[in-house]
Amino acid sequence: MTRTEYRWLLPSAMADPELPGDRARRRRTVRDWVVDITAFLCAAFIGMIAVSVIDADESTADVVVFVDSVAGAVACCALWFRRRWPVGLAVALTAVAVVEPVAVGALLVALFSLAVHRPLKPTLIVGAAALVTVPIQPLVRPDPQTGYVASVLFGVLLVLLVLSWGLGVRSRRQLVLSLRERARRAETEAGLRAEQAQRLAREAIAREMHDVLAHRLTLLSVHAGALEFRPDAPTAEIARAAGVIRDSAHEALQDLREIIGVLRGPGETGEGERPQPTLTTLDALIEESRQAGMKVTLDQRVAAPADAPAATGRTLYRIAQEGLTNARKHAPGTEVTVTVTGGPGDGLTVEVANPAPTEPFERVPGSGQGLIGLTERATLAGGSLEHGPTPDGGFVVRARLPWAS
Repeated sequence: MTRTEYRWLLPSAMADPELPGDRARRRRTVRDWVVDITAFLCAAFIGMIAVSVIDADESTADVVVFVDSVAGAVACCALWFRRRWPVGLAVALTAVAVVEPVAVGALLVALFSLAVHRPLKPTLIVGAAALVTVPIQPLVRPDPQTGYVASVLFGVLLVLLVLSWGLGVRSRRQLVLSLRERARRAETEAGLRAEQAQRLAREAIAREMHDVLAHRLTLLSVHAGALEFRPDAPTAEIARAAGVIRDSAHEALQDLREIIGVLRGPGETGEGERPQPTLTTLDALIEESRQAGMKVTLDQRVAAPADAPAATGRTLYRIAQEGLTNARKHAPGTEVTVTVTGGPGDGLTVEVANPAPTEPFERVPGSGQGLIGLTERATLAGGSLEHGPTPDGGFVVRARLPWAS
């Protein structure tokens, strides 16, 4: 059941998100009408008792009884405005009740409404004024059947009772509203966290797709371009290029299946997961690039590459893969140098450098998103990455990754 469905069961201050002290005009709910009618009847009942007591006194003139009855009726009818002007109504009834005992019931209801709908300060001020007038009323309009002290004590207890009751109701409403606001805020924050998690997951998947597929597709583009612009190449070279295209396409399909499997969730791929690349598989990446026709020199000075953390090794592998891909696209025919150094406690450093291209070539389009993704990947791994042109016109990508001792 939603709040809209049971709103009629709540007071208007609880059905709306504002605090009970908010001065905004609200429409009465069904519960408000029931409470208002009950309060009116209670005040009228107390007023009728007071009128009957006054009328029973033979010394009281009929005109006084009539005036008291009219004043009591007006005071009870004024209670219909207690939600809109609780402070003004309570002040007015406090003054009227000094000379009109029949307005005492309406005054108690007004004090209760004041304590519920207004903050503590105006409630205490008006309540103190009502307590001050309690000893005055028996002096102005003494009750022949009740002594002065008893009338004062009874009046003070009634005022304190309705004020305490109203303050308790207000405190409970504020507690419920604060809990509701906390729940609403927690729900909003949970939605934001879920949205952020989805965004991060999409970014991670996009980064992985770029790192994995860009390498394969670049091989396809380079060798397909070579076949297009050199149709008179030797048969062996054409066959080797076709083999590279076939192998790269096969590997790209395999990588794409893996990524789709991640999107579908565990247990839905239908195939076993392929092993993730690590620092130990870097040699295979270099060999694959050499078979594709690149000139690559690997300088690896890591004492125990198999002991490197899997996540760090995978990040280093992707950085080297992207560096080779960029060199193949923007500096074909040049000799690329891949340098890996470091060890436990010192971290790992990978550098992929290539000189400026010396021969004209068919440029492969690129967006630069790969280097942005590598920077994010290195930062997430706790390291850093820098890249840029060298003084001789080449390009270098250098990353530092942590490796705890």
